Amino acid sequence: MAYKYLVIVESPAKAKTIEKYLGRNYKVVASVGHIRDLPKSKMGIDVENDYEPHYISIRGKGDVIKSLRSAAKKAEKVYLASDPDREGEAIAWHLAFLLGLDLKDKNRVVFNEITKDAVKAAFKEPRTIDVDLVDAQQARRILDRLVGYSLSPILWRKVKKGLSAGRVQSVALKIIIDREKEIRDFVPEEYWSIDGNFKKATKKFKANFWGLDGKKKKLPNAESIKEVTDRLSGKDFQVTKVEKKERKRNPAAPFTTSSLQQEAARKLNFRTRKTMMVAQQLYEGIALGKQGTVGLITYMRTDSTRIADTAKGEAAEFIETTYGSEFSAHGGKKRANAQGAQDAHEAVRPTSVMRTPEAMEKFLDKDQLKLYRLIWSRFVASQMTPAILDTMKVTLDQNGVIFIANGSKIKFKGFMQVYVEGRDDGKEDKENILPELVEGDVVQSVSIEPKQHFTQPPARYSEATLIKTLEENGVGRPSTYAPTLETIQRRYYVKLTQKRFEPTELGEIVNSLIEEFFPQIVDMHFTAEMENSLDSIEAGKEEWVKVVDQFYRPFEKELTTAEESIEKIQIKDEPAGFDCDLCGHPMVIKLGRYGKFYACSNFPDCRNTKPIVKEIGVECPVCHQGQVVERKSKKNRLFYGCTRYPECDFTSWDKPVGRNCPKCDNYLVEKKVKGGKQVVCIKGDYEENVQK
Repeated sequence: MAYKYLVIVESPAKAKTIEKYLGRNYKVVASVGHIRDLPKSKMGIDVENDYEPHYISIRGKGDVIKSLRSAAKKAEKVYLASDPDREGEAIAWHLAFLLGLDLKDKNRVVFNEITKDAVKAAFKEPRTIDVDLVDAQQARRILDRLVGYSLSPILWRKVKKGLSAGRVQSVALKIIIDREKEIRDFVPEEYWSIDGNFKKATKKFKANFWGLDGKKKKLPNAESIKEVTDRLSGKDFQVTKVEKKERKRNPAAPFTTSSLQQEAARKLNFRTRKTMMVAQQLYEGIALGKQGTVGLITYMRTDSTRIADTAKGEAAEFIETTYGSEFSAHGGKKRANAQGAQDAHEAVRPTSVMRTPEAMEKFLDKDQLKLYRLIWSRFVASQMTPAILDTMKVTLDQNGVIFIANGSKIKFKGFMQVYVEGRDDGKEDKENILPELVEGDVVQSVSIEPKQHFTQPPARYSEATLIKTLEENGVGRPSTYAPTLETIQRRYYVKLTQKRFEPTELGEIVNSLIEEFFPQIVDMHFTAEMENSLDSIEAGKEEWVKVVDQFYRPFEKELTTAEESIEKIQIKDEPAGFDCDLCGHPMVIKLGRYGKFYACSNFPDCRNTKPIVKEIGVECPVCHQGQVVERKSKKNRLFYGCTRYPECDFTSWDKPVGRNCPKCDNYLVEKKVKGGKQVVCIKGDYEENVQK
């Protein structure tokens, strides 16, 4: 016999890596994800019979199942080594069913990282399948199915075919739409500030107006500015107070799934899906030349910030050697995990801190290196000492007009030597060093600048800030964020405009229906409670049937009411204002997957459609006969083309500006660059200043 033991994992990449570690008595094969699931064609849940699920083999998996059965027959023992989470446990349970394995048998092997030591250690301690974990996954799957397959048909019949609703996606959509309403209803308010530039001898520094006569004062309008400026005479200001403090700044915790997704969006510009895909590659194993294939990071689906003691010890040693003992926190402080965190796992960290990004550079592609560097740096920084900042607050006074200057400088870098967490507003913390000032000093104003401002509406959500909001409200879990964001975009309920979520007309219609008839589905608190109940099933504290039933009974009543009360909402076709050039019937504006388009009202007899194009008021730079119009690509990306297409094939991703290059006479385009827009020549030998 070629092998004694069969090991089944989820992915072929992982299978390759593990087989190298285990030796010739083991054969490692992949199930390639889930192999059994609920049927696509029907609900597949017997509501009357304790919500019993009707599982079937997934279409297209017949050959995989056949080869797994045949391989299992040849083995003395089968080990199930799918991922260490709810989904992985469910896959192991389904495999056990298909292969006729005994659930009491200790055949489940889990490891949090794919390294030789971790894998070998896991095989020394196999356990039985954790049925509580399987029940938690099953309950989530059944709840999602009950919601999706009950709501979607109502939306199809009442609104339009192809729509869907889901437990977590409906909440995410509502959050985006609520923010949009805030933006629409926002009324800007005027306010003013006064920036002061000061100097002591030759050293200049900035201070901002704070108040009058010892009281903080707001500046709502120009009159309030006049009240302040009228009191100023001459340039001398007195230093009335100097406060110096030492401030500690602690490093951020190592990554959880959600903080990794957020930080990769902020720092690397990665979409959530991309982050998870690259992290999966790093986890499953990278070929490191003579060392063979090694998993570079721990399992990437986790909401725990816990770190194994061995990893802490290794990090402390590395930090002491590389940066000095004053930088090592010697194992770091204990951090409390978020409520409901699945603490079976560790945080996302490198499997060995000794594998520095520099050492890994030659084995990784560009994206893998970027993400690995981020994970490595964040973990190392989390095990380092706090940074120490010297802060200084100086109060300046002239005739009761008070300005305050704040300064800070880094006294000891600590963890900032390696890594500083990104911010959602994209700003960076900069040092502001003030001159040496003491009480009683006199400084001079160089300029006093009143500035008018208007309050800004709240920003639309980016992928990072939406994940942060979902997580803060306890909606969804690490494994659900990426697919949720993908689904609401795929359904065209929201679109990304400048990397921010904007709801579509369709999204707003679907949301208003669900809000009205299924308030529980979009209730954030209710959804978070459901997540907690699923965690309780996992912990063995609640029965899954009871949890599902508590949800379904009130939901069933809402379904009946909705069926009776929702009138068919016709998304009325707007007239386009011109007739079809094929059959003469009026053209209308229809709502499609990628937004609006022109279609003939005589459909299905006439299937004429036209894209809605917007002229930008620029003549085509190639043929000089047509006009440049905005068009959409298949992937919903904006590009520019000529109205005379196909006679003229001019296309450009960048917007032509209608002027020619003064150097070479080619046409100029407007490119999006960091900080704004820039007009450049298509040949690249001329550029103008960046416009914000």
